[in-house]
Amino acid sequence: MGIELTPAFWSGLLQIIIVNIILSGDNALVIALACRNLDKRHQKPAIVIGSALAIVLRIIFVLVIDQLLKVGYLKLVGGLLLLWIGTKLVQGEEEGEDGVKAAGSLWGAVRTIVIADAVMSLDNAIAIAAAAHGNVVLIVLGLVISIPLIIFGATLIMLLLNRFPIIVIAGGALLGWIAGEVIATDPTYAAWLAARLPNAQMIFEIGGAVLVVVVGYWLQRRAKAKKHDEPVDLAAGGRKE
Repeated sequence: MGIELTPAFWSGLLQIIIVNIILSGDNALVIALACRNLDKRHQKPAIVIGSALAIVLRIIFVLVIDQLLKVGYLKLVGGLLLLWIGTKLVQGEEEGEDGVKAAGSLWGAVRTIVIADAVMSLDNAIAIAAAAHGNVVLIVLGLVISIPLIIFGATLIMLLLNRFPIIVIAGGALLGWIAGEVIATDPTYAAWLAARLPNAQMIFEIGGAVLVVVVGYWLQRRAKAKKHDEPVDLAAGGRKE
């Protein structure tokens, strides 16, 4: 299939890149949150691999978006999954005694990035598909070109996380907010819900944000208290069992 490098082509390509960058701010935040506890040598590969796989998945979503939006309760399941991811990211993960996480954590971070991006990209895919006007070449080129920009954004946010830990809470709240929006707008019951609960979407968005922060913070405090209460093995040089 030939590519005609007309002004319309370049205009469409630029639109897709801009739309993807604007809509990927929350995705960059998820990438940074998922990778923040990894060992330094694992952070860059996790960001690159996770971003690339997420973009591939987004391309697939754009191509089949019409069919995806017809699947009943898909957004409900995705929203609940995003709530869980946000809660786990706020909770954080404990490091080992040497300060280095297990090797499998790199792929755990990649898995978190891909799953979260998949959920958040359902609606984003609509905007990208509209900008492309059905041109598959534009969709692929635009999203692929966006990869380094998303990686740069995630890397910058991860640097800020080290200085401002409050961003973790804000990021978790954002994921909860998005999860609430996703759950409230599932086409299977969205009209029914809106008719019986005024401002249903806003209620779900605020509720999702609060739920993720509160539950995630509570799990974090409980894990720290449990670790503090562990018995000390004097024979092992005073280390906790």
